[in-house]
Amino acid sequence: MPDVETIEITRAASEPAIAEGTCMDVEAVCAMADVHADDGAVGVTAIDKRPTSFPVTVHALGIRGDIQADRKHHGGADKALYAFAQGEAEYWSAVLKHEIPFGFFGENLRVNGSVDAFEFGARIRLGEVEMEATGPRTPCMTFARWMGRPHFVKEFSQRGRHGVYFRVLKAGKIEATDRIEVISTPGHGVTIADWVAEPTVERAEALLESQRAGRLSIAGYAAKYVNAVAGRRNA
Repeated sequence: MPDVETIEITRAASEPAIAEGTCMDVEAVCAMADVHADDGAVGVTAIDKRPTSFPVTVHALGIRGDIQADRKHHGGADKALYAFAQGEAEYWSAVLKHEIPFGFFGENLRVNGSVDAFEFGARIRLGEVEMEATGPRTPCMTFARWMGRPHFVKEFSQRGRHGVYFRVLKAGKIEATDRIEVISTPGHGVTIADWVAEPTVERAEALLESQRAGRLSIAGYAAKYVNAVAGRRNA
């Protein structure tokens, strides 16, 4: 990748967990538009998502017709849909000095609200679909190459707002005119943004205790990190 202008990243401020009953507008529902060549191990990327103009069906693995090229690290039941905040897209648009169109960060849902403030295990309703927040995106070099910035993994991580993955609890149809409604939260208080900012022993233990109490089912991709952090208590 060519040399790029250095940018200054402002760490996002801490926010309280989003409460049950909160509603958010969805700006766009996006699915894969095209597959692009990529220098990574897979050779192609399906990060290029674009808005749909009609209701789409969501099943256990996400939006019908959407795909992931690197299925080792992306997709699957615990990463069925990816949501990103409109406010964060506007932040990056200002910093990078170019538009961040709907779907450009690979998101399926562009949301007018602080999605990173969802608790792990928060359940939402969108149209006919019910979903559960499972954890944050882990930015990768495919993302950096797509952005044309060799250090974008570090830059994106410095901001601390990675967006959130969802698993699908109830299939159905969604469209951009639908609103997100938070239908329940586990109550442990650990948000996606909290964990990205500081994955402490105390936060890991709160997640594990919520799981033992039956209020949370930690996704497999997140569980290995949660268990590793909790293990520091006895290290």
